[in-house]
Parts: sequence; structure tokens; C-alpha cells
Amino acid sequence: MATFLTKKHLSRRTFLRSGSVALGLPFLDAMVPAATALAKTEAAPKLRAGFFYIPHGAIMYNTSHGPAMDKWTPSGVGADFKLSPILSSLEPYKKYISSFGNLENAATAGSVHTFTPATWLSATRPDTGGPRAHMATTLDQVIAKVIGQETPLPSLEIASETISQSAAGNGGSYTTLSFRDADSPLPMEYNPRKVFLQLFGEGDTPAERASIGQFNGSILDVMLDRTKQLQGQLGSRDRAVLDGYLDSVREIERRAQKASAKDLSGLKIPDAPVGELDDFAEQVKLMFDLLALAYQADLTRVASYIMVAEGTNRTYNHIGVPDSFHPVSHHANDIDRLNKLVKIQTWHVEKFTEFIKKMAETPDGDGSLLDHSIFMYGSNMSNSDLHNNYPEPNILVGGGNGRMKLGGKHLVLPERTPIANLHLTILQKIGVEREKFGDSTGVISEV
Repeated sequence: MATFLTKKHLSRRTFLRSGSVALGLPFLDAMVPAATALAKTEAAPKLRAGFFYIPHGAIMYNTSHGPAMDKWTPSGVGADFKLSPILSSLEPYKKYISSFGNLENAATAGSVHTFTPATWLSATRPDTGGPRAHMATTLDQVIAKVIGQETPLPSLEIASETISQSAAGNGGSYTTLSFRDADSPLPMEYNPRKVFLQLFGEGDTPAERASIGQFNGSILDVMLDRTKQLQGQLGSRDRAVLDGYLDSVREIERRAQKASAKDLSGLKIPDAPVGELDDFAEQVKLMFDLLALAYQADLTRVASYIMVAEGTNRTYNHIGVPDSFHPVSHHANDIDRLNKLVKIQTWHVEKFTEFIKKMAETPDGDGSLLDHSIFMYGSNMSNSDLHNNYPEPNILVGGGNGRMKLGGKHLVLPERTPIANLHLTILQKIGVEREKFGDSTGVISEV
């Protein structure tokens, strides 16, 4: 049956259920009681946070070609804010962007690739001499403990490919972005079928979850009658929102099922797990689409996403770069290699922009999901040829539920400002009152 409260409005936590299968719903007008201010209801907009990681830095001013080759760094503030070539696809959302110059993460110095991902959101150097992983709780997990406890998944950790790469410790503990606590690294899931079942196949008991794990049919088909029942109780605007949401679920379900149907039994390809799409562009898009649905249905409010793994040898034939990413990242200041890296970095931002567009176009209470989110996009490296960590390319995007200063800006911070200052600033925007995070020395007041 469809589960609602016995009032004239739906609960924000309404689920469509059939047996052990449950499907969260997007925000609907019917979730706001008549004559009640939105801010005073359980349907009041909730803040989302997301962290999107790209390895190997960006092409900035610190190659031998100087500022003339800087394709990452924006300039100006407000009406004079100008995006760089790599970031240019974000132009329609420029007012939501804050860019930062002179960020440094001392925790990753000298690590090459082995613990660069994990220190991005911890700003704490790990203890690599111990018998097991030991570092610190990462930023996303600190936030999840505050804003993620009301959702089925307090946080979601995903990747576009396996993070087990030979050049980055073969999948060691520090190749993930997330540590739940100092001793608990979290895996990054790159199988879209598993992510889909995690989001839309949650059960209430171990037996139900085991049953869901064996489920291969359509979730929407199982609850078709319940869906029709709910649609009959909604107004025209809510029906349109629900129909669009269900169409998105159906399309992603189709793509995830198609991925899981691959038969690799006759091939000796141990690094090609069933469920990962062969088309990398589609894999990246599918993971973004799954995340967008998770935010829309309030299944999670905190996510981290490795868009390409540290140490990867992936090629980018689909954008005319047949070279393996890792070797070309050792550019040796060669213009041809630098331009190839710019092309790759621009493409990743374009995929991120498609996600931002979806967030901007998805209604959420009195605004959009983008209005009610804080997203951090960037890297924990600077010049990939040198494996250095200063200055690091990072931006924030989103309205932060009214807590971000909009207008668009590039902030030239004092030299070697700890990236932990950005982390501490994000925590305060989320509502976490802390005086210190990692090696922070203060907050960034202009955000």
C-alpha cells in the first residue's frame, strides 16, 4: 500500500511500497499542509552537500608557460566574474560559484597518489606506519552525522570506475574519499546496479534486503497499482512532478539492468566487473543521474563522487584524446599534452555542469535543489607533472539554503591558505559549530 498520514497532506517521508520494495518520492505540493508556511513544516527545504573529486589537479599558472597557460583560474567578482576555459560550461550558473586561489593541503605533500584522495576531505596526514588505516573523520562524514540521519542513507559514496589502481596503492585504504571515523574507510561503489538497489531497494529486515538483492524485475512494475492510487490523490502539478520523477527512475532502472546483463564469463578481464558500463561517458552520466534522483527523493543529503580514479590509465577517445590519462598527466610542460589535459578537464566539468543543470531545474520547496545545496568540485593536487599540492583547484557551487553569498566570485586568498579553512567554512554553512578542522586557521568570510 502507499503509506501516508491520515491528514490532508502527504508526509515528506512518504514511500510507495509493495512487499519489500520501497520507492522514495520527490517533494510535492501535497506535502505542505494548507495555510501553513513551508518553513514550519517537515517539508521545509533541507540542505544537501556533495563532493566531486578529480585527480591530478588542473592546468593552472604553475607550468613553465606561466599565466598564459592557466586554463582553470577564474577572475573578478560579481558582474565582473569571468570563468576560465575549463569552467566555461558553468556560465549559466555563475552566480552560484565561489572559486578559491592559493589553497594548499599540507597533509598530502609527497604522497604522489597513495593517499591524495583521502586527505582531500580530511586535511589530516594519515598514519601509514600502523597495521591498519588510521586518519580522521572526513568532511562529508562530519556533515552526514548532522544532516544525514533523517534519510535512509546518511551518505552515499560512488565512483565512475574502480579505485583499485596500481599507481595509487592498488586500492589501499587511502584511495577512498570518505572515512566514517579515524579507523573506518568507506568503499566507493562504481557498479550502477548496486547503487540503484541501494537507493530504491531498501528493506526493513535482513531477510527483505537479501530478497531485494536477488530482485531483477522492474521496481516500478511491482508497485504499479500503488502508483496509480497515489496519482489519483494528487493535483495536476504534483502529478506532473511525480510522472517526471518516475520516468527518470524507469530510465535509470533500464540502464542499470542493461549493464548488469553483460556476460563476461568467457573473457579473462578481472578488472571489468559486471554492471560497469563500457561507455565511460554513459557511466559518468548514469552515476550523476542516480545521485540526482537520490537528492530529489531525499534518500540521501550527503554524497561523495570520484569522477575518475587516482592513478587511472583511462583513455578519452570519445573526446579525441586516445592517450592514457595517467601518462599524459606527466606532461613535462609539453604543449600538446597540456592541451589534451585541458580537454579532459573541461569534459569532466561539462559532465558536472549537466548535473548542476538538473539540480537547478528540479523544484524543491520554494526554490530548486541547487538553491538548497552546497557542492564542492575539485582536486587535491595542483601540477600533475610535479605531484605538488599548491595551489589546489577547488570551487563551491550552490545556494546553500540561503547561507551562501551569491553573485559569483574568485577569491585570492593569502598565500598557502589551508584547504581546511574551506572545510571549516562549509561546516559553518551547514550549521556545524566548530572552531577547528584539520589544520585550519580560520574561516573564509567572503563565502
